[in-house]
Amino acid sequence: MKQIAQQVRSATLGGYVELVQSLGRDPHTFMRSVGLSARLLKDPETPISRDAARELLEITARATRTEDFALRMAAQRKLSALGPISLVLREEATPRAALDTLCRYLKLVNASLAIRVEEAGSAVVIREDLLPSPGLEMRQSVELAVGTMFRMLAEMIGPQWRPLEVRFTHRPPADASAHRAFFGRAVRFDQDFNGLVCAAADLDRPRELGDPVAAGYARKYLEAALAERTESVRQACRQLILALLPGGACTAAEVARHLRVDRRTLHRRLDAEGSTFSAVLDEVRRELVQRHLRGSDIPLAEVAGLLGFAAPSSFGHWFQGAFGCSASQWRRQAANARARVA
Repeated sequence: MKQIAQQVRSATLGGYVELVQSLGRDPHTFMRSVGLSARLLKDPETPISRDAARELLEITARATRTEDFALRMAAQRKLSALGPISLVLREEATPRAALDTLCRYLKLVNASLAIRVEEAGSAVVIREDLLPSPGLEMRQSVELAVGTMFRMLAEMIGPQWRPLEVRFTHRPPADASAHRAFFGRAVRFDQDFNGLVCAAADLDRPRELGDPVAAGYARKYLEAALAERTESVRQACRQLILALLPGGACTAAEVARHLRVDRRTLHRRLDAEGSTFSAVLDEVRRELVQRHLRGSDIPLAEVAGLLGFAAPSSFGHWFQGAFGCSASQWRRQAANARARVA
């Protein structure tokens, strides 16, 4: 079960080799450094290590001094990169319906990615959360996910389409001009979520349909694959905790409700896997807080809210117990370590 969540399709690295070569560097050297080889990329459905792919993007961006490396990869993305699911998405009546379908089959594409679509008056917020990789930077992976979503929507709505806002939780790059050029909008950093804010009217725009027969066959295949794809209760809890924490409603009862079981059943199933709800919650919080403190300049009070704490004092007490120092001390130490590497 664990392996499914820690693997991604090799299509995630589609275009990587060509992009690195265009920058005058040897992609194979970078790939070998994380235990990958170019032959794994020949079949886009080949499963590869999620963490290796994430580390590869980060070390390549640093080595080539290309802060927008992931966006350059995303610029080449098309719906077809999603595999069989693209046939179904193309035949949905509206981009919003395609988003709903993508969310349904997402675990078949990327089990580490969580997408939430929220109504906000005349706008729609598309949040993208990646399950953390402890100890690994994830800036490039996050930008690749958001950039790919942008490209997917532009393909369905029209090449001139632009979102209302683009947000990232990490700190801004030294030069954000490439980000503005890619999205066609000013990009906001150090925000409370990663994703896009879109006009609801754009997502409800009717689309021309092409081949419903092929889409029907693809949907049957995807439903069968979904029925076969099982995940541990612990893994399902991690994904739900990731989604529920910022709203402050991340309780065992709420997670159980989303899993359509009662709280006692949830605790029993986690116990059978050798875990507890509080242990999973603490694990996700520890991973997320390190990502926020290392990669962003979000104020600590806001970090506390993103982790589901009702008050900064509660967050401070938890952090001290978990890491043996205050959050501000930890952030300073991380900044000093980053400065030494630079």
